[in-house]
Amino acid sequence: MTDYDAIIIGAGHNGLICGSYLAKAGQRVLILDARDQAGGCASTREVAPGFRMSDCAQWLYQLDDAIVRDLGLEAAGLKVGARKRTVALQADGDHLSIDGDFLRGAGIGTKDQAAFQAFRQQMDVFGKLMLKLYRGRAPKLVDANWPDRLTLMKLGLGLKLMGKTNMQDLMRIVLINIYDVMNENFDHEGLKAALALDAITGTNMGPRSPNTVYTYLHRALGNQLQSKGVVQVMGGMGALGDALQKVAEKHGAAVRLGSAVEAIVKEDDRVCGVTLADGTTLRAKAVISSADPTTTFRDLLGYQHLETGTARRAAQYRTRSGTAKLHLALSELPAFSGLDTAALSQRLVIAPTMDAIESAFNPMKYAECGPKQVFDISIPSIEDPSLAPSGQHVLTALVHYLPYAPKGGWEAQRQAVLDNLIEQLAAYAPGIKGQIVASELLVPSDFEAAYGMTGGNWHHGELSIDQALMMRPFPGSTQYKTTIDGLYLCGAGAHPGGSLMGLPGRNAAKEMIKQGAFA
Repeated sequence: MTDYDAIIIGAGHNGLICGSYLAKAGQRVLILDARDQAGGCASTREVAPGFRMSDCAQWLYQLDDAIVRDLGLEAAGLKVGARKRTVALQADGDHLSIDGDFLRGAGIGTKDQAAFQAFRQQMDVFGKLMLKLYRGRAPKLVDANWPDRLTLMKLGLGLKLMGKTNMQDLMRIVLINIYDVMNENFDHEGLKAALALDAITGTNMGPRSPNTVYTYLHRALGNQLQSKGVVQVMGGMGALGDALQKVAEKHGAAVRLGSAVEAIVKEDDRVCGVTLADGTTLRAKAVISSADPTTTFRDLLGYQHLETGTARRAAQYRTRSGTAKLHLALSELPAFSGLDTAALSQRLVIAPTMDAIESAFNPMKYAECGPKQVFDISIPSIEDPSLAPSGQHVLTALVHYLPYAPKGGWEAQRQAVLDNLIEQLAAYAPGIKGQIVASELLVPSDFEAAYGMTGGNWHHGELSIDQALMMRPFPGSTQYKTTIDGLYLCGAGAHPGGSLMGLPGRNAAKEMIKQGAFA
């Protein structure tokens, strides 16, 4: 006798989406999470009295429109703001604005204007091909499986229909680095750096690292998945988690927060349930983990329950990260040189050149905090005043690169690093230091502690060719089903990977239903 058809570990966005699709299909679903707030990285937290900030993710740019429609997320309360353009801040105050296919400012020339439009068009062609892979299970290459063979044939046809030039370019660039690709296409240093930033966000790579063209394409796929572009969630990112919880419960899934899973229960050769931290054991036909693969296999299941080869692959799965988060509560709207209020509400980035990004990355290789970082900045309270007391504001910024465990430890140097980050911001917003009511720096180890993401990696594992597509997270646990009967993956560590797109959760649910996992 089982308590549920499916128990899902983790009420992050993928776990909630997976649970919603399964519940819609008539399955008895329980979603468990140790935190007292649903949404995982889609969360909002009060950092200082009256100042609420998106605690982890700050932009919504990849959530699949099809999922929004299927689950009725807008009716459940999800509301997003206006599409953001990217403003690449320049030291002289003549900033570069990237708005869809159009560029202006910073002395951008007609040659780069034309090259940018051609580049965007080609990336859209590549994105449409990748979409075929992302919206379904990635095909295995060696098994004699006709659905996988059909997928591969469709991909081959899609490659051919792209045309000879596009096909050759994709094959040529996908395994190289974004640094070389940017230099091939553009002259303007600020433009090259702003685009390269999208390739390294959430990674442990610099612009010169292999695989960064793939990570750029992963990010650019948002143009195919979401029609609204880069937007902020009104009410903070936690409003997305709230909407997803409402939808899951509306379709019949039970969501139990504050219920930490201590272990995945395996009897004989099959997973049959979970044990909670309070000692309660719950049984199910299938256990689906939206936790990262390392947490799932090492901490919850235990390597001793895996075949030796699978245990070795799980132990070698890479989860390094260099992404941190800066939170500032401000007494008033900061003044950035050369920007008006309308521009301040956009996505602001500080990445002067690709060499500056690479230089920021270099110290992290040696577990050191460098003197300069790269910033992806949001001032969400301009568009959404509910996030701060009247007349006051919040600023959040993704910061690259800060190591998981620096030499000497974070306790000894956190304040010095925080002070340095504020000094770097002050070079563009001269009065900001005097406006700070409260400040906070979250580093990769903080994200691991708060969200259970091993290494603080937002993608639940590095996005690289050997850990992507039909190799994600590793051979033997692809296509959402693991080597242990009854255990499945639906988190960002499964195909197609991280960012708030929701496809791992959706794809896992559809695959399980298709394969009769609950029979």
